[in-house]
Amino acid sequence: MAEFNKQEYDNFLMENNVVGFFDKPITLKSGRISNWYANCRDLQNFLKPIEKLTDFILAYIREKNIEFDYFYAVPDGVTKLGAILNYKKGKSDNNEKMPIVIGRKTPKEHGAPKDKYFIGPVNDGDKVIVLEDVTTTGGSLLTSIAQLKEAGVNIVAALGLVNRMEKRDDGKSVKEKVEENGFPYYNLSDAFSLLPKAAEKANISEEVKKDVESYFDKYGVEKFKF
Repeated sequence: MAEFNKQEYDNFLMENNVVGFFDKPITLKSGRISNWYANCRDLQNFLKPIEKLTDFILAYIREKNIEFDYFYAVPDGVTKLGAILNYKKGKSDNNEKMPIVIGRKTPKEHGAPKDKYFIGPVNDGDKVIVLEDVTTTGGSLLTSIAQLKEAGVNIVAALGLVNRMEKRDDGKSVKEKVEENGFPYYNLSDAFSLLPKAAEKANISEEVKKDVESYFDKYGVEKFKF
């Protein structure tokens, strides 16, 4: 099986315009005002990119030597991706009973945690990797982690496709906050790797570059310069 190649992964994200810029800043889901974005949604809309994306993810997990039963995708940003990853893992493991678990975006008002939060067979002690697309402050990711813990599963890792490398309002990075739960956080790529490539591709203005650098002065886990 192929090994994970970060340069190829970054190039794949660039080819699919995952990272880009705005001349005028927009308000992100986190509430922060930003001149740049990372959006992985289009990677899941067509067969060829989602097939390649799942190969990158599975290669990365093999490289980290993580033992797990299935992926849990944070709803609903990576729901399709999680289902296909679990299908491919089941096929490669020759596991006809591979569970296909999907998170409910809106929990049911009543019932056991397994039914309130999830569609699919969730069992106590299941070894789960929690999957996120773009990590900013980690709000959705941490909510899913709390629900999974309530359901009694054993979270072995959290994984982001792209980490924006920002501090939360409490001053902690998402990695620090997630790892307070007792398991590691990984990301396949991050803002510091992708932004220079995206800026060169888009030929952005010096003004936008300065705005992005100022953004990291305020929110970044460290300063960033093009």
